[in-house]
Amino acid sequence: MTGEAVSDPDSPVGPGRGRLARAAVFVLTVASLLLAVNQVFLIRAFGFQLISTGYYYALIGTFLSIVFLQFPARQKDADRLPLYDVALALTVLACGLYFAGQAESIISRGWDFIAPPLPMTLACVLFLLVLEALRRTSGLTLFLLCTFFGLFPTFAGWMPGILWGTQYTPLEAVAAHVMGVGSIVGIPIGVVSDLLIGYLLFGATLTATGGGKFFMDLASALLGHARGGPAKVSIISSALFGSLSGSVISNVISTGSFTIPTMRRCGYPPAYAAAVESCASTGGTIMPPVMGAAGFIMASFLNIPYATVVSAAIIPALLFYAALLLQVDAYAAKQGLVGMARDQIPPLGRTLKTGWPHLMGLVLLVVLILFFHMEKTGPFISSGLMLAAAIAKAPRRTLRIVEAIIFETGRSAAYLFGILAGIGLIVGALSITGVGSSISRELIFHAGGSVPLLLLFGAITSFVLGMGMTASACYIFLAIILGPALTSQGLDEVGSHLFILYWGMLSYITPPVALAAVTAAVIAGSNSLQTGVKAMRLGSVLFVLPFAFVLNPALIARGEWPEVVIAIATASAAIWFVSCAFEGYLHHYGRIEGIPRIVLGVGGALMLVPELATDLAGLAMALAVYVHGHVFGAARGLAPGPRPE
Repeated sequence: MTGEAVSDPDSPVGPGRGRLARAAVFVLTVASLLLAVNQVFLIRAFGFQLISTGYYYALIGTFLSIVFLQFPARQKDADRLPLYDVALALTVLACGLYFAGQAESIISRGWDFIAPPLPMTLACVLFLLVLEALRRTSGLTLFLLCTFFGLFPTFAGWMPGILWGTQYTPLEAVAAHVMGVGSIVGIPIGVVSDLLIGYLLFGATLTATGGGKFFMDLASALLGHARGGPAKVSIISSALFGSLSGSVISNVISTGSFTIPTMRRCGYPPAYAAAVESCASTGGTIMPPVMGAAGFIMASFLNIPYATVVSAAIIPALLFYAALLLQVDAYAAKQGLVGMARDQIPPLGRTLKTGWPHLMGLVLLVVLILFFHMEKTGPFISSGLMLAAAIAKAPRRTLRIVEAIIFETGRSAAYLFGILAGIGLIVGALSITGVGSSISRELIFHAGGSVPLLLLFGAITSFVLGMGMTASACYIFLAIILGPALTSQGLDEVGSHLFILYWGMLSYITPPVALAAVTAAVIAGSNSLQTGVKAMRLGSVLFVLPFAFVLNPALIARGEWPEVVIAIATASAAIWFVSCAFEGYLHHYGRIEGIPRIVLGVGGALMLVPELATDLAGLAMALAVYVHGHVFGAARGLAPGPRPE
């Protein structure tokens, strides 16, 4: 990890920065978690309860302090803690606690418009420290973008066309950003403070108690014996672990370090093995129940229960993973690859016996979210039960487990606060200047009322922005400028926002950035560009699914159940045909090349268009390929291909 470009909280940040930093991180994280529990469960310990903005300021102070203690400004400071980092950590902590204590005065006295000298001075300091924390956690690209928008209100009145907006003086802009409720302490920080801390704790508890190994063993026990077993294990384990951790890069590192070498030993080329893992890990950000930060931010933007987002996201996520499984199975059948050796596959019974607390934690979390709508408190309860089970099984490891949970939670939360506080500047600038709504209106105007053209504009914009931003950052930016444009054309709200999210996270597997593919390529020892190209092909369904479900909301369970069932059945068949066409192998047919392969792919693509005529035409084309295979294949004495495993 470098000070200039930190891509993931699970990178080894500041491992040698000394005992002082380690002790401070531990204390700050414990204090933050206690504050979060008091706030989320409405305990009011000793009569203490902060108002929402005060709570947000307090967490900004504690977690940005951890950023300065753990994320070095320069590469050469990675193994030491300079005095200026200590000073910055203490300063941002003091600023956060001051504004937390003055939260009611900020609102009642209108300090976001004009403030006394002391809070105004501290606001300027906090504004600069937020940008520096952003630079350390996200890199130069997002830092420059957020700096531009942070200063944008000071020159918005001079901008041309749709970029013209209400202009502020520098001090007015800083006051609005720091002490207003729509910028630094706006929706992004509100979501991570009110909701995500519990899920970060859940993910850390899962990791520290061996959840990653359990899900890997479970996938191996279920699918390791099948042809191409290691690739299928990679997909299932990454789906399970990634859906809970929400972190693409950590998913690649944790599961890929096992699955990629195993795939290579079983005959998969290095680039293909790395591509499979990168696609499977990327899918974790769209796979319920956690979905990373963006899913919670989406629920907050739309003012709907998180359970509604989970219900909508589950079908396309499962379709994506089904496409991956079909492709690796077809590849294995075509290349004659076999499964893992029996002595490498853990017994299913023993795996469930030792790992039941993790399965229990996952099931409990899903139940609490979907049936009891306990989005805020559910992850704390699930984490507590998993931790209690782990301690009961290995009481001597209690201190080590608790310490690992605390540090993992603190590091992950610091990373998110470092990024989302900076992204709040974008939200605030577009809001206070009025430019966000202007851009939305112009997009509608230039699309000429054409929904497909508007979706194309959105896809291209999402993809380009995604190459320089995290999925959450890209989603937040586009939810402001593109979301209203899509929904104003009669498109489903949840489908429109999922469309933005999907296209924003595609940069993880698409060159030239392709962070997930590059990380997996390092583990596999393959060429990063070649890996990115293969990952883009394997994950090609991700490019098509957003158009399918935004135009046909039944694919995200937004409609009558008969419509939903038909949509799922049609999309499943379409994905089967498209996946087989990509790999050049059709189950019950065998190898498929030339015209039949093209016809099959086109037929599958047509079935993703939400029209009865295209569904029937696509199905007819696929059936024609099967008839061709059985008639002409039998004439040549060829047997149909084997069943998928």
